[in-house]
Amino acid sequence: MSPLELAESAVQILDSKKAENLKLIKISDISTLADYFVIATGTGSTHVKALADEVEFRLKEKDGTAPLHKEGYGSNSWILLDYGSVVVHVFTEASRSYYNLDRLWRDGKMVDVSGLLKP
Repeated sequence: MSPLELAESAVQILDSKKAENLKLIKISDISTLADYFVIATGTGSTHVKALADEVEFRLKEKDGTAPLHKEGYGSNSWILLDYGSVVVHVFTEASRSYYNLDRLWRDGKMVDVSGLLKP
């Protein structure tokens, strides 16, 4: 699976579980950290954990893709799933506002995800 396909799959999985304010940012032109960041908001700490768990489970089920690294399960306010070329960030609203990755990575290219989301 290409990095874009992985990122798009993560967006679709998050959308299927009612994640809010989904963003996909291509950062490969400005950073060596990854090719894409997926950023999503959950309605609370339980929802954040459920969203991250669903991404991890469904990507592994789909083609055996597992995160190389996971962080944040202790706090459940920001969970990070690092797939190498794609990093998935799932936040509570307060944590997303505080860390403001959308602003921090604004030099990246926003990828239109509207076609991936269910109406």
